[in-house]
Amino acid sequence: MTGFLLQFRIIPNKVHIPMDTHLTELQRDNLQEALSKAGQKLTTQREIVYSVLLTKRDHPSVDEVYQRARESMPGLSLATVYNCLETFVSCGLVRQVNHERESTRYCPNLLPHAHFRDEATGRVHDIELPPEILQTLKSLLPSGFQTDSIEISFHGRTQTNPKTN
Repeated sequence: MTGFLLQFRIIPNKVHIPMDTHLTELQRDNLQEALSKAGQKLTTQREIVYSVLLTKRDHPSVDEVYQRARESMPGLSLATVYNCLETFVSCGLVRQVNHERESTRYCPNLLPHAHFRDEATGRVHDIELPPEILQTLKSLLPSGFQTDSIEISFHGRTQTNPKTN
């Protein structure tokens, strides 16, 4: 039997690791189609900002998107990031996630789902919602009411692994 030597390298937090800001052809086509339907054009700035949202799906705030996008386009302004995100929301490409007095966050997951906000870390996690639950919730509406969307947010703390404490 042959032995294996594994070597690991720890990367300090301060090392700059550029984000992969390239969209797949399908992602780029979807972006271009949604923008076109809304009478908007695909720009390099929009492509980079959208890529940031898809690359790390951690529900970033505007400031986080701005910092990540500047790794690929240092001259990008905060106003441009705001405008891109507003356009994506109006085109139905991303959803805004709001938790009480927190900064607005952005979610590219357009499937029906809930959000769980970890009060200890501030992280927001997607929680899949089975279709039966959505149907049950819709059935609770009074007669004559019709819903276009349902937003469910959970607040709490994720359990830590006792072995890591």
